[in-house]
Amino acid sequence: MNYFNVGKIVNTQGLQGEMRVLSVTDFAEERFKKGNKLALFDKKDQFVMDVEIASHRKAKNFDIIKFKGMYHINDIEKFRDFSLKVAEEDLADLEDGEFYYHEIIGLEVYENDVLLGTIKEILQPGANDVWVVKRKGKRDLLLPYIPPVVLGINIEQGRVDVEIPEGLDDEN
Repeated sequence: MNYFNVGKIVNTQGLQGEMRVLSVTDFAEERFKKGNKLALFDKKDQFVMDVEIASHRKAKNFDIIKFKGMYHINDIEKFRDFSLKVAEEDLADLEDGEFYYHEIIGLEVYENDVLLGTIKEILQPGANDVWVVKRKGKRDLLLPYIPPVVLGINIEQGRVDVEIPEGLDDEN
């Protein structure tokens, strides 16, 4: 079975079994909704167990969650630095033009049919996502995911076409 990262447990929150999660999903409200099931993976990316969300709330840059049946800090402190993943079969269908992170990461980025690099990470600094493009012999390029920059995405071809505005790439 395939699983996809949705968050990392970075710390405990109080004494009542809550955990701070650094979310890596655009769908945190859906993923961490009460009653949803996720898979817990250890620091070596080995499956540990399935868990059910008992509660979820936002606090600053974190999602604060609690697992069903684990209501004390002693139950959950061992999960620090563990990953939360969703099973592929639990992924919802998206609208046309919407993509999951795992579909974008690894795509090759082209400008005027010239390969710039490969998307290695997606950041969420604020109003829009920023794609981190790994390039050979150059620093990573930070590409904002906005219509004037991203011209087209073709998952089947593993390709993204972009137009880089003047001043965005300081190594040209």
